[in-house]
Amino acid sequence: MEFKVLGSGSSGNCYLLQNKEETLIIECGLPYKTILKGLNFNLSNVVGCLISHEHKDHSKAANDLIKNGIDVYLSEGTAAGIEFTDINNGYRIHEIKSEKAIKIKNFVVLPFETEHDANEPLGFLIYHKDIGKLLFITDSYYCKYKFSDIDHILIECNYSNKILQEKELPKFLKSRIIKSHFELENVKEFLKATDLTGTKEIVLIHLSDGNSNAVQFQEEIEKATGKPTYIADKGLEIDLEGYK
Repeated sequence: MEFKVLGSGSSGNCYLLQNKEETLIIECGLPYKTILKGLNFNLSNVVGCLISHEHKDHSKAANDLIKNGIDVYLSEGTAAGIEFTDINNGYRIHEIKSEKAIKIKNFVVLPFETEHDANEPLGFLIYHKDIGKLLFITDSYYCKYKFSDIDHILIECNYSNKILQEKELPKFLKSRIIKSHFELENVKEFLKATDLTGTKEIVLIHLSDGNSNAVQFQEEIEKATGKPTYIADKGLEIDLEGYK
């Protein structure tokens, strides 16, 4: 199974988990045509789309997906925050709850609460027989859960407090960033508390355009964890077939 990045960051987030039989979309914060192109204009094996929260850089194409026959999975709060326009396709909107596992074809998804300035944001623990367990956390300044036996980690590493404090930004904006996104040192602490014994790689997602340093972040996380670490730049593809 391959992991593909169509976009990551404030300009729009969208990731694909796909093999020859099925594709799961994680986030749809890009224009529909961009997502369609990333799918090679083939929707036939798309089994659904997970949406972490209602902000446009994560949900922009939600209406277009359901209009084109793709089911979306999101919390009740997130659904309330998105202006769905096609009532005829309302059956494609599936409200999910924290700590209640669901099955999407051959993917088993366990949603869990995250901490962000949104209605009811979620992270996802995703299992598939081809890859084992994949952890997805974005737009969260803290995670109260501890995880073990995780094969693949996709985690936000949005900013460095040192870089942020050096920037001339309005106080309210700095405060908003601190209270809604994962900071480099906090990511390190989270990973330190996570059993990484079987983890094959870590992918850092949703880096801030102005308050991050991709090279530094990659090096520091790799040094702290001893695991191969990647930055989720547009176009990144990783083969996740290594699971046994």
